[in-house]
Amino acid sequence: MLLAITPSALPEPQTMVIGYVGEQRKPPPPLGPLDEVVTDDGLQGARLGIADDASTGRFLGQQFRLQQVILAPGKTPAEAVKEFAAAGVSFVVADLDADLLLKASDAPGAERMVLFNSRAPDDRLRQEDCRKNVLHTIPSRAMLADGLAQYLVWKRWRQWFLLAGPRPEDQAMAVAFRRAATRFGAEITIDQPWTFRPANGRADTGHVTLQTEIPAATQVSDYDVLVVADEADEFGAYLEGRTALPRPVAGTQGLIATGWSAVNEEWGATQLQDRFHKQAGRWMLPSDYAAWLAVRSIGEAATRLHSLDPTAIAKYLRSDDFLLAGFKGQGLSFRPWDGQMRQPILIAGPRLLVSSSPQPGFLHQRTPLDTLGIDLEESTCKF
Repeated sequence: MLLAITPSALPEPQTMVIGYVGEQRKPPPPLGPLDEVVTDDGLQGARLGIADDASTGRFLGQQFRLQQVILAPGKTPAEAVKEFAAAGVSFVVADLDADLLLKASDAPGAERMVLFNSRAPDDRLRQEDCRKNVLHTIPSRAMLADGLAQYLVWKRWRQWFLLAGPRPEDQAMAVAFRRAATRFGAEITIDQPWTFRPANGRADTGHVTLQTEIPAATQVSDYDVLVVADEADEFGAYLEGRTALPRPVAGTQGLIATGWSAVNEEWGATQLQDRFHKQAGRWMLPSDYAAWLAVRSIGEAATRLHSLDPTAIAKYLRSDDFLLAGFKGQGLSFRPWDGQMRQPILIAGPRLLVSSSPQPGFLHQRTPLDTLGIDLEESTCKF
């Protein structure tokens, strides 16, 4: 006989407040007419995570609320951390760039919190600048590069032309690509900087300039694939169809490696995409997904433990027992040596999912997911 659960039979509700600290960012101008201008990426993912936590926790008497702080330009996160500490917040989604994340993690009061890095892919945050009170739900550059490298090697596209932009983040991505090539048996046969500054491709004569200058800038010896490191999205999108040799473009543009993509509809991802689109009126971005993972990790731990005790949740998140369903085909967990969330890397084209790494045949003594990014034996993280 099944018994109906009445409101009086439910446990007395308890509420956990989860913090969110983000930055006011000036969105880049749209590259093409189909590009959306997004000003709330990350925050919308955290909001969906709160809604999902509330849904799963309802029958355990668990309620969740998001307390958000958006930093104005030039502001440091110390005041936000102080505000969270005063409110008794133990878990904070830190949607911050690397330098601000470090300031947040070192601020007074943060030592009693767990911060979830949902924005910064910098490998140094998982290496020499790692922090004991930080977990990472955004993939590192090393993970992205390894995911792409595995696919290119699986395709036997082993000869790479690496084209790197001038910005520090472009150079950091190029370093990750070089490491991945060495790690998985590819060869960077051409390695050169991007120095040409293209005209706006949407201007009246912009395409004419691009059509003549890009073939000249890519007139090199033969290769299998052009791997581009252009995180700022300044030139990489212009390369497809304009290079001197007819070769595929991959990296930060073209065939991309990413933590999340709007084209992913496998492993039940369609229902996540639909719920997010209904809430936000746009498609989920990698920063949204990383923030959603952070909030859902807390909710999943609370559900499994039947408790909102922050000490127990923090311990459980770092344990071998924790596993989160993330709509990517495998359970996700945190690496104990650097706090990085293990997760597959999607290999996506502009309109369809192409593949997902780790690729078949890339094995590991613990889990194939640890073939992506900084492994235990090469970690320099010292908590």
